[in-house]
Amino acid sequence: MDAAADRPTPPLREDLKLSETSPGHDGSPAWVIEDAVLNRFYRIGWFEFECLLRWGQPPGRICEQIAAETALQPDVDQVVGFGRFLASNQLVHPDAQATARLRSQSEGNPWLHGRWWLHHYLFFRIPLLRPQAVLQRLSAALDPVWRPATAWLVAALGLLGVILVLQQWDTFAAAVVESFSAEGLVSFAAALLVAKTLHELGHALVATRLGLRVAHMGVAFVVLWPMLYTDTGESWKLRSARQRLAVASAGILAELGLAGLATLGWALCDDGPLRNALLYLATTSWVLSLALNASPFMRFDGYFITSDLLDFPNLHERSSALARTALRRSLLGLDEPWPEAQPTGRRRALVAFAVTTWLYRLVLFAGIAVAVYLLFFKVLGIVLFVVEVLWFIVRPVWRELGHWWAARRAVPGSRRLAAGLLGLAALAFLAVPWRTQVDAVGVARSQQQTRVYAPFPGRLSDVRPAGDVTAGDTLVVLEDPDIDSRMRGNEAGQQGYEARLAGLIADPAGSAELAATRQRLIVEVEEVRAARTEMARLQLRAPATGRWLDVDPERQPGQWVGTRDLLGVLIDPTRWQVDAYVRQDEVHRLRPGDAVSFHAEGVATPLAGRVVSIGSTRVSELGHPMLATRFGGPLPVVARGESLQPDPPRFHVLVQLDTAPPGQRETRGRLRIDGAPRSLLGDGMTRLGAVLLRESGF
Repeated sequence: MDAAADRPTPPLREDLKLSETSPGHDGSPAWVIEDAVLNRFYRIGWFEFECLLRWGQPPGRICEQIAAETALQPDVDQVVGFGRFLASNQLVHPDAQATARLRSQSEGNPWLHGRWWLHHYLFFRIPLLRPQAVLQRLSAALDPVWRPATAWLVAALGLLGVILVLQQWDTFAAAVVESFSAEGLVSFAAALLVAKTLHELGHALVATRLGLRVAHMGVAFVVLWPMLYTDTGESWKLRSARQRLAVASAGILAELGLAGLATLGWALCDDGPLRNALLYLATTSWVLSLALNASPFMRFDGYFITSDLLDFPNLHERSSALARTALRRSLLGLDEPWPEAQPTGRRRALVAFAVTTWLYRLVLFAGIAVAVYLLFFKVLGIVLFVVEVLWFIVRPVWRELGHWWAARRAVPGSRRLAAGLLGLAALAFLAVPWRTQVDAVGVARSQQQTRVYAPFPGRLSDVRPAGDVTAGDTLVVLEDPDIDSRMRGNEAGQQGYEARLAGLIADPAGSAELAATRQRLIVEVEEVRAARTEMARLQLRAPATGRWLDVDPERQPGQWVGTRDLLGVLIDPTRWQVDAYVRQDEVHRLRPGDAVSFHAEGVATPLAGRVVSIGSTRVSELGHPMLATRFGGPLPVVARGESLQPDPPRFHVLVQLDTAPPGQRETRGRLRIDGAPRSLLGDGMTRLGAVLLRESGF
């Protein structure tokens, strides 16, 4: 360090520009270094500014002069560190070693190296326009738009549109659901392009109106996903935080204005192509503005708005540095200094923000990893999935763990002992097979149940009220006027033939017609018997003793019923079973006789039972539609014709309950089955192996 303190600092580049910017939240002065070549801006404080005034001298002399001429008391390490910052960002003339390193990097084909592809796959930009002249003319032409009255008018119209849509919300929601089709996706893509173009124009026009130069506009690819962008880096030149906030929020405000006007237009338009287009614009703009761009956890508009509101540049980096230090101090007991001085309340808020950002990004990057795997062919999808997981999730964690390992000797002995015990406990928690519970969903039903339907269409004459019945009791009485009329006609014909037959027997001359009349009488008798048999079928009786349930109270005598109309259910109230559906990766843990607890919906006390049988193949059709998500149940399903198939696959497990459920009615619920013990680590490895085996086929 002594040699570095006596060696002159390398000279700054002549093309750099230094300009004063707005002071920090604590009132300290601040400046911005502008790198016009790379179009980058670096905000520095008072100490760095004093260093630049004396740059070119040795760090030790710079420290002495700053301490003698100002109220600052820096040390040599601070000056050397600032010099490394300038060198790493190429703000100084490179020395011989740096020149040689840059020459070696520029020689050859960098795109042949994996690191080049890694960085450019994750993020790269393609400038398309240098729009400064066009923006200046467009800003002048749109002069009325910048007036406050226009903003209030757009806000009022948007609010009116929201109110009108809420009054016809069912129609709006149905239209959104119907728009999810191949044609609808194309329309959404077109609406997205319009909304994002207006969004970027909002940034560019506000920046132009505030006297900033918009260097270029184009398309940025974030993990191969195209996004329009506008270079508003010169906003750091603005001394007013309010002006920087205006530039940052212009995109969201423009998109919200578009969403409000499109919503109003949809509410006022008649059905047709124009209304559909306004629907796509409204939904796309609302979702992108509120759900994506407004989030402060990624480097979108919400992040820059939050930074400007707090007047806290580099919010993510500085809050993450504070959070890492907080973890090291609280978990490891390291006496590390805080990266920067902050009041206790503000520091805690920044740490909480950083932790929330980590969790948000973990979920987001995991989703992106799955998305890139699904969007590309299998080999490339697997490669990109691994890159996503390693670069965005594993790499930051591994780097932090590396810091912990390097500082392990500074960790107090009590903390090392606690960390060791905690690690052993975590290992035991993961590796010891203590988990026996297998979760499932199912429907409790009577073991013996008969669903009563009409044998053929008929008119309702009488229905027995719900309640207990014995074998042979009449449950439903139906009538069919056609059968009744036919039977009466046959009975009259039978009587006529019987009278004629009696006359023929008494008349010696009637012997020739006797045989024919007797045959016709037999036909009439059989017709009467068949009609009475059909009439008897319309009297539905209980085949066994049980309980008569599910009788529709709205059915009245005189109503017609068909063969598919359920008239009621006769159950055996003494024995109950559950049709349970278990995930395919857990069914192998079950055996007949395993103990079960069934938690019926709306009932606090579980019912005990045991496993009776386990299906050997996955369920091809869900036997109880009430379990499907489309009917409010817990099981996702896919339609296969008229049947519903669980997705992901499930196996059927039959459970015998010890007692009947309350109310003795068919009810759905959740089951907990005591299966074979398994460890979390074993389950994880099994599932990982299953995924690798499933995805290994090319």
